[in-house]
Amino acid sequence: MVAMLQAFALLLLCQLAGEGVTRGLGLPVPGPVIGLVLMAMGLLIAGRFGLIRTVDVEATALGRTATGLLGHLSLLFVPAGVGIVQHGGTILRNGVALVIALVVSTVLSLAVTAFVFRAVARLVRAPETGE
Repeated sequence: MVAMLQAFALLLLCQLAGEGVTRGLGLPVPGPVIGLVLMAMGLLIAGRFGLIRTVDVEATALGRTATGLLGHLSLLFVPAGVGIVQHGGTILRNGVALVIALVVSTVLSLAVTAFVFRAVARLVRAPETGE
């Protein structure tokens, strides 16, 4: 039980650190993403110095705690569902505009992604040897 609380505290501290870095530096990246990167770097460093004795992450208290949280991830969607039900009238009134915005933004995202992919592929393409 204590190990699970310590693992949960580590997860929350990493998220808090990520939020601090994001807000302190004004980064356009969500704090939990930065926190996840910080935790991954910390785990890599701990592994290098032999502070972690196992390669199997799920065998650790952190792995078991994270697996338990992921198993109950659907609970986080309850507030969003309540919000949709609560604002159902607004959604019905603006439904067509919402659908158009979703479709247009999805198509634009796919187009920009394809354009960037092609541009990067051209930049990193190996020069032909002529053989």
